[in-house]
Amino acid sequence: MDPAVVRERLLLLAEYIEDLQEFSTFSLEDLIRDKRDRRYLERTLQLAIEACLDIGSHLIAELRFREPEDNRDIFRILVENGILGPEKRDDLTRMAGFRNVLVHDYARLDPAKLHWAVSHGLADLRYFAREIKDRFIDLPPS
Repeated sequence: MDPAVVRERLLLLAEYIEDLQEFSTFSLEDLIRDKRDRRYLERTLQLAIEACLDIGSHLIAELRFREPEDNRDIFRILVENGILGPEKRDDLTRMAGFRNVLVHDYARLDPAKLHWAVSHGLADLRYFAREIKDRFIDLPPS
């Protein structure tokens, strides 16, 4: 496995989390009122989730785990193989599902769901980043 690939995506993920953190105290009314902030949050959250999915896909391929059926399955596979804890499985798979909403159903995205994702979902992104960093970043390249 090439830790540089994982490290690069983790750096991007950290940047996205930091950007999202700035908005974690925004009210739902703030998001409804300001479409630019709302669009910025949608895209940044999408990028953060995609960074997690990219990291997960890379690990699955490199460690020769089973092929994921879809994006949600990436997190299931990481849990099955002890990379992530089972207590976060449902939260992480919901995160992958929310990414699909951001990408494919953006026109009907409920601002309340975006608000909840930014105000509560950052912990899941941080958890993922911490677990991957702690397990894989200090490995020498193979």
